[in-house]
Amino acid sequence: MAVDPVCGMYVSEDSTIYSDRDGVRYYFCSQGCKDKFDRPDEESGALKTKLLIAWPFSLAVIFIDYLLVFPFKNFVLLILALPVQFYVGFDFYRGAYEAIKDKMGNMDLLITLGTLTAFFFSLTVTVDPHIFPVSYTYYDASVFIITLILTGSYIESLTKKKANSSATTLLSLLPDKVHILKNGETVDLPIESMAVGDTIQVRPGENIPADGIVIDGSSEVDESMVTGEGDPVLKNSGSSVISGTVNLNGLITISVKETGNNSTVKKIYSMIQMASMGRAKIQKISDIFSSYFVPVVLVAAGSSSIFWYFYLSSLGNPLYSIIAVLVFVSVVVIACPCAIGLAAPITLLISSNASSRNGILIKNSSSMDRLSKIDTVIFDKTGTITDNTPKVTRLDIHGDEHLAVSLLYSMESLSNHPVAVAICSYLKDRNPEKTEIKEFREIPGTGVTGVYNGLHVEARRSGGHISLFLDSKELATLEIEHSMRKGIEQDVKNLIRNHIRVMIVTGDTEENTSGIASKLGISEYYCSMKPDMKADIVKKEQEAGRYVMFVGDGINDTVAMKTADVGVAMASGSDIAGAAGDIILLNNDLKNILRSIYIGKYTIKKIKQNVGWAIGYNSALIPVAAGVLVPLLGLGIYYVLPIFAALAMGLSSTTVVLNSLRLRTRLSRNVEDAVL
Repeated sequence: MAVDPVCGMYVSEDSTIYSDRDGVRYYFCSQGCKDKFDRPDEESGALKTKLLIAWPFSLAVIFIDYLLVFPFKNFVLLILALPVQFYVGFDFYRGAYEAIKDKMGNMDLLITLGTLTAFFFSLTVTVDPHIFPVSYTYYDASVFIITLILTGSYIESLTKKKANSSATTLLSLLPDKVHILKNGETVDLPIESMAVGDTIQVRPGENIPADGIVIDGSSEVDESMVTGEGDPVLKNSGSSVISGTVNLNGLITISVKETGNNSTVKKIYSMIQMASMGRAKIQKISDIFSSYFVPVVLVAAGSSSIFWYFYLSSLGNPLYSIIAVLVFVSVVVIACPCAIGLAAPITLLISSNASSRNGILIKNSSSMDRLSKIDTVIFDKTGTITDNTPKVTRLDIHGDEHLAVSLLYSMESLSNHPVAVAICSYLKDRNPEKTEIKEFREIPGTGVTGVYNGLHVEARRSGGHISLFLDSKELATLEIEHSMRKGIEQDVKNLIRNHIRVMIVTGDTEENTSGIASKLGISEYYCSMKPDMKADIVKKEQEAGRYVMFVGDGINDTVAMKTADVGVAMASGSDIAGAAGDIILLNNDLKNILRSIYIGKYTIKKIKQNVGWAIGYNSALIPVAAGVLVPLLGLGIYYVLPIFAALAMGLSSTTVVLNSLRLRTRLSRNVEDAVL
């Protein structure tokens, strides 16, 4: 059977409700889920509109119900409840109908059952207060449950919207038009016109539109989107190039090998979208719980109601029909998922506040259950463990210092190469005098040259080593490297001390990676990894039963982040990486990796406690509502039992809130002890 990508329910592949996207067919349990999948922006907007209606009416109902007493109060409550019950809550009824049609139980059915029973019972009491021996109504319960759960759905829709936004932003790396060579002439055509086998030109500063092979020219290409490494890569005839990367400083001619959905950018786009459709485990648990809890409630309410109907009628009791209705109402109302609905949101709200105080932005609250189980942390290297931009670590002057510094600064300031930017930034503190450089040239993969007072001047680059020559005489040498983030050694030690496995997976070379790994005491690392290869390593670890966190900063890390149980983006990284991550480290402090794992553990532990309280209350009182105490207290108990049902719901919700508040103290004490 297929799985509905929106709600996670199992769906028969015979279903006529489906959508085709990027060559894949998705099946849905209802038209509502299909609409959310096909038109997420419209659905999110509709949810927002409904919440703007739901919250004012729900708060008014609760305020009047608990604080005011006046004639015709129940009629006022009825009028206020109607918009929430039948406009805002309509989607729940539609989902419940689909569940009944497919003979399955879901949360929509439980919500529909509970809220409609409470509403119609209250309506009956409102219209004819003498039909039942009680005059209490349950409008507050019915509207608040709908509003609260719909609020959770809206937050979830925002999360998915951000994920889709990150994937869409990736496509902006492809140009709208390409320069195609036809019959010896260059013709500018829409990118959709490009086909495999075409010959195209890419000019300096342009993004490469397709995967291909360089057949003429040479240039340095910024491949950080794919490899994560900030240093440009020299491309000559025969070199392969990747769509979405940036041609920096030379005209190159390319033979197109892959376009459209087969191109690297489109593959990354598809992988991000597929990964973002993953269903949170805590939501699956809720669905599984609902699938069992709904039948239990129905059986308990129906069987107890039928029992009392026939039992009392056999005794000639005239109240047999009224008692049967009260039994059914009491069981269903007492089983309403109000506290269950509160259990997670209130706890997540408190832990999110604690996280933000430490510079941890938890974008995707549903990742908390996976965060609590993390046992493996995989770091990207450049931009994560190390700074993203290179820095000068050493400068040796051979002769006239003023001349060397001035020439070097004047030459490098004419280039946008990352190494040139690093050199200029370093030399600024020496107040260099800018001199006139004529005939400036940037030679891809080699360095820069020019003429000063008629003499040839050259800044030659070789890896992290730069030499400045004036008329073949060496004036200065520099060393450049990516420095490690401050405190990273202790942060890695703390992770290992807390039994977290640490790995490095990077697009950088073996030489650069092994040195960093050795300094940090990390024995497992993978080099020269492309985005899909990083994701494959994450999957491999997950298949081995591990819960994986991937920490990165670049577009090349987004697929691995989405594939991992929890993706963590550095705030200093790309916007796309930030949009793809479940968590963003606002202050780039890697101490927050361990801190966030502990916050996840304590948060989920508290949610489980809350759910236990909520289910415990409901489950313990269902037999009472069904009449187990009648032999001791008599049928008179049903004069007050519906009221007790409402009180039990309120008490369970209050317990959940108070228990959640204790989380703040736990986080401020225990988490800080773990990371220091």
